[in-house]
Amino acid sequence: MPKMSCGNPILRIAGMSHQYGDNPVLRGISLDVVENEFLTILGPSGSGKSTLLRVIAGLEFPQVVEVMQLAGNDVIGVPANRRNVSTVFQHHALFPHMSVGENVEYGLRLRGIRPEQRRVRASMMLDLVRLTDKYNVSVQHLSGGERQRVAIARSLAIEPEILLLDEPLGSLDEKLRGEMQLELIQLRKNTGKTFILVTHSQEEAITMSDRIVLMRSGRFDQIGSPSDLFDHPQTLFAARFMGVENIIEGKLKSIDSEYATIETASAQLTGRALPNLTGSRPGDRAFLAARAENVRMVKFSQLAQNTLRGTTAAPVYKGRYRDIPVQTEAGVLTVRQWDETHLTHEVTVTLMPDKCVVGSVAS
Repeated sequence: MPKMSCGNPILRIAGMSHQYGDNPVLRGISLDVVENEFLTILGPSGSGKSTLLRVIAGLEFPQVVEVMQLAGNDVIGVPANRRNVSTVFQHHALFPHMSVGENVEYGLRLRGIRPEQRRVRASMMLDLVRLTDKYNVSVQHLSGGERQRVAIARSLAIEPEILLLDEPLGSLDEKLRGEMQLELIQLRKNTGKTFILVTHSQEEAITMSDRIVLMRSGRFDQIGSPSDLFDHPQTLFAARFMGVENIIEGKLKSIDSEYATIETASAQLTGRALPNLTGSRPGDRAFLAARAENVRMVKFSQLAQNTLRGTTAAPVYKGRYRDIPVQTEAGVLTVRQWDETHLTHEVTVTLMPDKCVVGSVAS
């Protein structure tokens, strides 16, 4: 499993473990993050993602760590105020009694920067986040999206090596979240900084990231590009967490260098073999995963590999498409339909083998 994409590493972590009492929250973490990368740490509550961010920020110290370097410097045991990183939190953490400009200048003032230099730098950051005319406005008079942009400007003002984003869009409504996602993508490009985002939202991770780290129970379950995790989940957990609509469990029937076949009580289904099948044998528990758009309705005369007979239930309207539940001998499958084709009660569906993946349940 890859740890680093191409480029110079700005952050290096190896052999990191951490626990609270008897509860391990990070288990043998190793990760390289490169300059100008937008990396997202994704996972459910309790997976360890927020703890990992706090460790990177210097707000917590792991019990075990072999390597932890920031911009080539050893930061093991180095506290937050001596690490050149900055964190943007979900609830902004702005000072309500200060103006926008004073909030943005705050970190610079702590570093002893002269007032005239602080104002120039703060003004540049407000230009960057499109709040040029808000310098003297009270933060209490800003919208939620504007407050978040002030928090980002304050964090960027100190010129950190890495900007840490701790679920920064969680308190915004859906429209504002979409707008801020685009803002963050553009900010990363304009500043050339490395961004590390923590979120439980698959949609945020897929939209903004160059690379995603999916965490489960203190470990990395899968690391890859957004398309890797969306189209090619490597484990049953990854398939479920990334929202793959059709997951069928059974027993491994056969495997070769490219494809694998599972069998259920009444069907045999084939897809691309995942690396986690290495060492598996026929009879071992396995799964097949297919997204709804890769399950098609076909004519009965087109019966072929991965084809099942079934009956339809009421379509679920999703705006631009409909999701149609189909009861088959392998269970209920979801078929995504983009047009208004008339549905018959009895249908035949096929799961496209090239678009399905087959993996081991055990991993």
